[in-house]
Amino acid sequence: MGSAEEEVREHLLVNVDGARGLDSPAKKAKLQVRDLTKQSEATGEMILSKVNLDVPEGVIVGIIGPSGSGKSTLLRALNRLWEPPSGSVLLDGQDICKLDVLTLRRRVGMLFQLPALFDGSVAENVRYGPQLKGKKLTEEEVKKLLSLADLDPAFASKASSQLSVGQAQRVALARTLANDPEVLLLDEPTSALDPISTQNIEEAIVRLKESRRMTTVMVSHSVKQIQRIADLVCLLVAGEMVEVLEPARLSEAQHPMARRYLQLS
Repeated sequence: MGSAEEEVREHLLVNVDGARGLDSPAKKAKLQVRDLTKQSEATGEMILSKVNLDVPEGVIVGIIGPSGSGKSTLLRALNRLWEPPSGSVLLDGQDICKLDVLTLRRRVGMLFQLPALFDGSVAENVRYGPQLKGKKLTEEEVKKLLSLADLDPAFASKASSQLSVGQAQRVALARTLANDPEVLLLDEPTSALDPISTQNIEEAIVRLKESRRMTTVMVSHSVKQIQRIADLVCLLVAGEMVEVLEPARLSEAQHPMARRYLQLS
């Protein structure tokens, strides 16, 4: 089993109407980040420096910034793929470090950059998380999850080894959704996909917001992608959250490095 698959399996073992734009009444914060800091044990370098962020319920928040700015590190703190300092990450106002990690990762699911499916059928992959909790998804439930992930339900019987990368990523999304999470974390989920597969994943993410009021935090290297689907855009530079803007207002960014990054992207 490859390292990517091991990471996904470990995660699943523990996992087992927001309108675009925020002119409507203020939404409840689903996730809150308060002075989140992380320092490299090897070099002492600051990876994250007092990051503060509110993630409103039922919206898509995009995180962008230069390579090495701490985007994935921030994302992974939100469901304790690394242990943040106590009190620095709150879910519905509760310190996630005080939650059972099994419970937390069922509530805050994650889709990794590259899909790593297990041997067996698509249906077996989708059923994996719920089975860990003693629940067997019906055929109809599996097909509904595949539809939510913008994949033809007929794929349920296909072997995971027969899928393209884009199809495998949508199965991985359905597998994550099978745990019925309240929050979805996405770490550059389309970076290895072609334009059509990228569009399929983007449409699935937007559909989840519209149909399930899913709160989503997405790291992306593509400014244009974040502008297409996000309600809020956060710019992270050298471990610091320097701007939080609506997509249409990115041109108003004031931080010099953020402005340079946006101009070059």
